[in-house]
Amino acid sequence: MSKKSSTFAPQRCEDKIGLNMTKHFLQYLTEVMSHQWNDAALTDYNEDHEYTFGELATEMVRLHMLFEQLGLKRGDKIALCGRNCANWAVAYLAIAAYEGVCVSILQDFTANDVAHLLDHSDSELLFVGPYVWKDLQHQKLPAKLKAVVSLENWYILYKGEQLAKSNEELWEAVAEEFETKYPHGIEAEDVYFSADPEPLSLINYTSGSTGSPKGVMLNGRSLSNNVEVGMKMLPVDPGQRLVSMLPLAHMFGQVCELLYPLCSGTHIYFLTKSPTPSILLKALDEVQPYLVVTVPLVIEKIYKTKLDPLLSKWVIRMFWHTPGIGAILKNRVKTGLRKAFGGKLRYFICGGAAMNPVVEKCLMDIHFPLSIGYGMTECGPLIGGNPPRYFKARSGGVPVMNMDVKIDEPNKAGIGEILVKGENVMLGYYKNPKATKAAFTEDGWLRTGDLGRLDRHKNIYIKGRCKTMFLGASGQNIYPEEIEDKLNNQEAVGESLIVEREGKLVALVFPDETLTKRMTIEQIQAIMKANLQKLNSLIPSYSKVSNIEVQDKPFEKTPKRSIKRFLYK
Repeated sequence: MSKKSSTFAPQRCEDKIGLNMTKHFLQYLTEVMSHQWNDAALTDYNEDHEYTFGELATEMVRLHMLFEQLGLKRGDKIALCGRNCANWAVAYLAIAAYEGVCVSILQDFTANDVAHLLDHSDSELLFVGPYVWKDLQHQKLPAKLKAVVSLENWYILYKGEQLAKSNEELWEAVAEEFETKYPHGIEAEDVYFSADPEPLSLINYTSGSTGSPKGVMLNGRSLSNNVEVGMKMLPVDPGQRLVSMLPLAHMFGQVCELLYPLCSGTHIYFLTKSPTPSILLKALDEVQPYLVVTVPLVIEKIYKTKLDPLLSKWVIRMFWHTPGIGAILKNRVKTGLRKAFGGKLRYFICGGAAMNPVVEKCLMDIHFPLSIGYGMTECGPLIGGNPPRYFKARSGGVPVMNMDVKIDEPNKAGIGEILVKGENVMLGYYKNPKATKAAFTEDGWLRTGDLGRLDRHKNIYIKGRCKTMFLGASGQNIYPEEIEDKLNNQEAVGESLIVEREGKLVALVFPDETLTKRMTIEQIQAIMKANLQKLNSLIPSYSKVSNIEVQDKPFEKTPKRSIKRFLYK
């Protein structure tokens, strides 16, 4: 029977502003390991792969010995690119505890982009999943890369010229060292993981662009403060369970579905394949998670298919707000919705985009445990949030612990660009001083690129985006300019604009009139159909374009000749 570690009492985030981060997240993890050594920690759903907290600690130590065999030092860059799985988490934590710099790369980037980011990041080692390696192995890999290690079984898939030992020799050396140091195996008292919170700990690439990629640099202080925010805002009893469905290479999933819950003693189940609705619902039913972390699109789809047909019935509409019977109806809807998420749901957290106001109002009417947070990769990711009981409709919460928010040059309605400062804020963009300088004001506030206002309780209300980013169904950042750059190079394309419609990306194209003035519309559309197929082969799967629509006149422009995006939907 494992010991039960202490938990934090629920607390409003704004009550904690101004306190300093007390511990590195690795220290929290060490404490959990000592109390829950034999408890399950990481499981690949529907697969045999599972680690207890003790086995996790053991595997981290073994990987540290591998790093030593490869000649890696503190501060060296170690890349990680693959689908969600238990070994992704093991490798990530091993890198952090070794005080290496983890370079997390989204597995949906093209092989060419992954190879470029390995070079740009100066990575010396890569952990890779089979889905990524299938195409990446045909790319020219950077000379600095010493080895590529499989996330399936830790097998050495590739060796650089500087590495003389074979896979077998490396792991034999690790086994010998392990046997010498721990002849009876590792026990809880043998383990203590920690790290200096100040140096660079993580480079997270927000884009796969081969132009000037933005590698967000975060230190251990940022990651640990994010973890503490989760522990205080959403306290959990050890042994609770969670289904990880967001990409771990995305900061939202990395912090909210791995670091914070694991450091709280949670048993995490990873969906190792792209989940179909049936697989996801089956996993939720079997795992019965205490927490669901997702993007608004997921609950909006459930609302549209399950709740809207029910709530549209005239009988329901008539009695929905009637005292007594209305409360009974709402409770039944809430119970049914909680059952769809496994039946033990305590927190339903959304982020990354605004939720449909009709859906949000319905969830608040039935007292569903909803909270919508606000963040960005550059803050690792949390800026605003609140426990469900304090969540205010249409807001992104209040500034989280050790973070401050202000509005730059607000108009009469109090709306201006949201600026942030505090423990979570990035160190800058890796090898991109120009972008780093542009991201901050002269007095050190980070520009979010979002327009918003604050109420008297410091709730953050997003009113628009200076940015043009879209959010994919699984939380991926989609930058339309990158897609447009590739599309504009296709045959007969004069200019293009990517818009989002009902969760799908559509390309609006004004043809190059010098090439198409003698063509029929049917001929132009045939070219665009071929362009669509070629375009989708050049970009990640999550940013695929569903259709190209031909425009009959040029896009309206600003005086600087940029397209007025807000005019097009």
